[in-house]
Amino acid sequence: MQNDRRICTSIDRRSNVGCATSYLASSCRREGLQREEAIGGLGNGDVLIVTKLDRLARSTRDLLNTLAAIADAGASFKSLGDQWADTTTPHGRLMLTVLGGLAEFERHLILARTSEGRQRAQQRGVRFGRKPKLTAHQQQEALARRAAGEALVDITRSYAVSHSTISRL
Repeated sequence: MQNDRRICTSIDRRSNVGCATSYLASSCRREGLQREEAIGGLGNGDVLIVTKLDRLARSTRDLLNTLAAIADAGASFKSLGDQWADTTTPHGRLMLTVLGGLAEFERHLILARTSEGRQRAQQRGVRFGRKPKLTAHQQQEALARRAAGEALVDITRSYAVSHSTISRL
């Protein structure tokens, strides 16, 4: 093996694969996660080694984003538990490319389904976004008071809204 600095997520297996630095990481917790520190410390020619893929990413999208960050650092990735997940070999890069294509396809399907659902909801009359602070009657009333020359501050206080709410009317 080359003189790569290797970063492992498991201290137990550290000596078996020759890692220079170890990080204990769990993909389930975002706070305190050392994954970003491990990826940030990678340089050109380094290899990030994990014991299992679920220690690195929570989902396919998360895995692909993480692998992109590793590649951007000029490093490679290897999973000890999943032999196919190894960007140091052509076969591993092929498998991860296929996985990336499937994830992109899945994302496209999700976007299409949510778009169709949103359109159906709009046809049924569902309104999206935040509910208005003022009713239609209150809006008309506030506009009339403003046209009559009443101070914006007084109008906003009477409706308990910010001045920008009244200004946008």
